[in-house]
Amino acid sequence: MKQIQFARTGIPSEVVACVDVPEPASPGPGEVLVQAQAFPINPADILTLRGGYARRADGVGVPGSEAVGVVVATGEGVANVAVGDRVIYLCRDNWLAFKCVPAHQVMPVPRQADLLQLAMLKVNPATAHCLLERFVALGADDWVIQNAANSGVGRSLTQLARLRGIRSISVVRRDDVSAELMALGATAVLRDGDDLAARVREQTGGARVALAVDAVGGAATARLADAVSDGATLVNYGGMQGEACIVRPDQLIFRDIAVRGFWLTRTVESMPYADAKLMYDALSGHVLAGNLHTPVEARYRAEEIQQAVAHAERGGRHGKVLVEFSN
Repeated sequence: MKQIQFARTGIPSEVVACVDVPEPASPGPGEVLVQAQAFPINPADILTLRGGYARRADGVGVPGSEAVGVVVATGEGVANVAVGDRVIYLCRDNWLAFKCVPAHQVMPVPRQADLLQLAMLKVNPATAHCLLERFVALGADDWVIQNAANSGVGRSLTQLARLRGIRSISVVRRDDVSAELMALGATAVLRDGDDLAARVREQTGGARVALAVDAVGGAATARLADAVSDGATLVNYGGMQGEACIVRPDQLIFRDIAVRGFWLTRTVESMPYADAKLMYDALSGHVLAGNLHTPVEARYRAEEIQQAVAHAERGGRHGKVLVEFSN
């Protein structure tokens, strides 16, 4: 079978390879065997290949934060899925054609929904969902502001906020994505800059900006903190800038801004399976209804993984890069 792997960390497109390995054994009690169909290349996957993301100490092996596939065999005692079910993995290290995992590490998703959208369901939509649900009780008059709004998480958050009737401000670094984000449901799209807070106040009319979502870090974090209301919460889930988040003492002390971090992996691992199923059922329902969509810029075969990873590293993209296993 085909397996994507890396033996060392470094330049992602150079260290990753598609190799042939034996298929796994039949599933044991409580296990399922899944045949993967497609996976996206996420920023976390690129960081993993570079050696800059949380994983085991040796830093090598099979990458892959998510994938979608079909259950082809089940072990004794498995009740949550059956042979023929389409599933997404809740575990990591998923870029391989067949994988045998405990049944609680897969989640059934509707076969009628678009395969490629389901391949991207586990990480970005779930992160956006948790960012909106877990930190602040948002009312109808509240606003949410986020940077990296053109990212997969950013697009998902905008669409989910619209579905909940929450007004959102998308902060971007590229003017060419503004129309796309407004079409997704953003209330406003603003270019990042030193005067961001003043432009946010003008846009909101002084209404409460209760939640800020940061994926950039560095000085961009401080600009978001300046833009929110006193007593608001700022949640960081990424570091695109490659710098420590900057939050000034006056923002913490005099304005009572709360700063939190979020990592989906830890959240999902600690979440009861029934709760995770409720979340992913709701998200996959939005996908099926056409209310939650992530653009796809390119599709590659597993054998083209080096080209796919190189494409995923490019700036200025207008969608995700996905990889598919041949049947």
